[in-house]
Amino acid sequence: MSQTAPVNIYSHAKDIVAALTAAEEIIHTSGFDYKLHYLLRLRASQMNGCAFCVKMHTAEARKVGETNERLDRLIVWRHVSDFTAREKAAFAYVEALTECGGRTDYGAQRANLRSHFSDAEIATMTTIVAMINMWNRIQVSQH
Repeated sequence: MSQTAPVNIYSHAKDIVAALTAAEEIIHTSGFDYKLHYLLRLRASQMNGCAFCVKMHTAEARKVGETNERLDRLIVWRHVSDFTAREKAAFAYVEALTECGGRTDYGAQRANLRSHFSDAEIATMTTIVAMINMWNRIQVSQH
């Protein structure tokens, strides 16, 4: 094997991947809005440059009724009227947690989120974002 070949995480860390997959199942059955769930995953995947995940989450969003028009404009969500204030608050949060650049006022983020979501929903959203960022990094490591 080449020294530069990717390490197959799925075969060399099977127990870890199984545990992460189990955590995903818990998130998936939490009752969080499926359309928003997939939009959050898609937005983080776009930011992280994970083509595999972008394709997967776009397809998942379509399966739960998301429109092509909104999917096409997700990347420019700040500049279009396709998304609700609730969705925009969630997109700002996913971007803040994905960038982690120290420029975000998380107190203001939480105040904005709480005007649209319960604390339980924010907690679930945080895990959705954390998990997709992790999966993106695993997938990108395979490039």
